[in-house]
Amino acid sequence: MKRRAPSILLFTLALLPAVSGQALDKAKLDQFFDRLADKNKAMGSLVVAKDGNVVYNRTIGYSQITPAAKKAITAQTRFRIGSITKMFTAVMILQLVDEGKLKLNDTLDKYFASVPNANKITIAHLLSHRSGIHGIRNMPSLRDKSATPTEHLAMLEKAGPSDFEPGSKFAYTNENYLLLGMLIEKLTGKTYQENLTKRITSKIGLKDTYESRSSVDPGKNETYSYRFGRDWDQDAEIHWSLFFGAGSIISTPYDLTKFITGLFDGKLISKRSLALMTTMKDDYGFGIGVEQFGGKTFYGHTGGAQSYGAWLTYMPEEKLALAYATNAKLYPVKNIVSGVLDIYWNMPFEVPTFATLEIGPEPRLTVRIEPRHVPVQHIEHQRKDREDERGPDLARAVVVH
Repeated sequence: MKRRAPSILLFTLALLPAVSGQALDKAKLDQFFDRLADKNKAMGSLVVAKDGNVVYNRTIGYSQITPAAKKAITAQTRFRIGSITKMFTAVMILQLVDEGKLKLNDTLDKYFASVPNANKITIAHLLSHRSGIHGIRNMPSLRDKSATPTEHLAMLEKAGPSDFEPGSKFAYTNENYLLLGMLIEKLTGKTYQENLTKRITSKIGLKDTYESRSSVDPGKNETYSYRFGRDWDQDAEIHWSLFFGAGSIISTPYDLTKFITGLFDGKLISKRSLALMTTMKDDYGFGIGVEQFGGKTFYGHTGGAQSYGAWLTYMPEEKLALAYATNAKLYPVKNIVSGVLDIYWNMPFEVPTFATLEIGPEPRLTVRIEPRHVPVQHIEHQRKDREDERGPDLARAVVVH
């Protein structure tokens, strides 16, 4: 038996490239994104990284469109990432737990006693969207007025009684992370941005990630949000201060893959905290969700508001990270992500044609066919994912997904 072991080992090693070493079909990925760009179905930036190294990146479309010129999106273009902000907020809260400055079973009345049901709501309830806090109904219009953290707190205090007993069920709301953002500032005596810099961006070298409650600044490579009718139309700007710790971060796909890789590599929080963060209940942990692609489990978060959309996901077993950010959410973001992963794994995938057929003589009836790519196996783990793809109704509610 001992004589045969080396030959068996060599045979096994010889098989590995055939099983897992298939070349990435970059030509097909390029074809997919070329088609999205040519048919005005998307504008954005993609990064796929393995073991911390970028294996594919692609940008399409424009960050700023004026009658005089169009500014192309590049790898350095910065996007609104919406609710992926919640992952950053959760990490900073768990760092405070690791430092002994906070306990997950602390009740909210220890910090914000005037919030309804504060004596029953724990930090863990906020992190996992199980607090029951009633949504803010008198939030100022997204286009009329901004809000400071103090004003946020005043609105939360008047929001009304809890919708359900804390811990009894899951209900995804921004209010949980508005409070967590305020708690970070309260416990440290520093602003959210100062904490973000000290605790995350400077620690793992994120150069294009920061909180912003201001208007778009194209001078900082920030992108505007666009919709497509007969041409690209710019969305009216909104007050991002209303999202705060729930959705006010700007970043790039490169920084996002670096962030989630660093998180799972243990560079930001303890192993115990990461285990708590990724323990799922109703497909959600502490500031992180779970999806299935190709029968494989990925952890991450989605984000979206206006025509901005973002998706960040990570597969620990393969150390595979994918981040996509868009400023023109026309073709569903989840279809783009699942298509990229199908191509990455050399699985069957047909690049959509977005063909237009003309039917009938006079008058002409034009039917637009939009092929719907269905991933091999995909679980929509949160009701909010459906909101991500169609965009929130800004007149109906103040939500960043």
